[in-house]
Amino acid sequence: MTISIGDRLPEVMLKKASPEGAEDIRTVDFFAGRKVVMIGVPGAFTPTCSNDHVPGFAENYDAIRARGVDAIAVLAVNDHHVMGAWARFTGAENKLVFLADGNGVFTRALGLETDMSERGLGARCRRFSMVVEDGIVKELNIEEARGQAITSGAARILEQL
Repeated sequence: MTISIGDRLPEVMLKKASPEGAEDIRTVDFFAGRKVVMIGVPGAFTPTCSNDHVPGFAENYDAIRARGVDAIAVLAVNDHHVMGAWARFTGAENKLVFLADGNGVFTRALGLETDMSERGLGARCRRFSMVVEDGIVKELNIEEARGQAITSGAARILEQL
């Protein structure tokens, strides 16, 4: 079952990519008492994720933060090494928090897993964006079309904040 507005995020352990390496992050702690915009992407370094989705949030970082958001997080079913390299590649490492869901546990718990095996990518995260307040989903945007970041893009989140 897919997570919905009003639901509490599941409690799992993720890895936060940082210049110092990986840090274990419990979702319950990361989202507690904060307003967070989280985006989910099919994979680091993939075209739409790298050229559109993440850059849109990095470019609108100040505008999003000005609307009371404490953090912007990017989630992908990749390991923390890949997420760290992607953070550096995008130049957004000091703006966005890159969260690795290496085994897809959080993605499955959200009900947002998609099978991209036919494209050689295996189990991945559907493209989405959400606004989370104190662990509760307040807004949820799931992208239906592949290769686009419109429904889940920064402009949509800015409209919702």
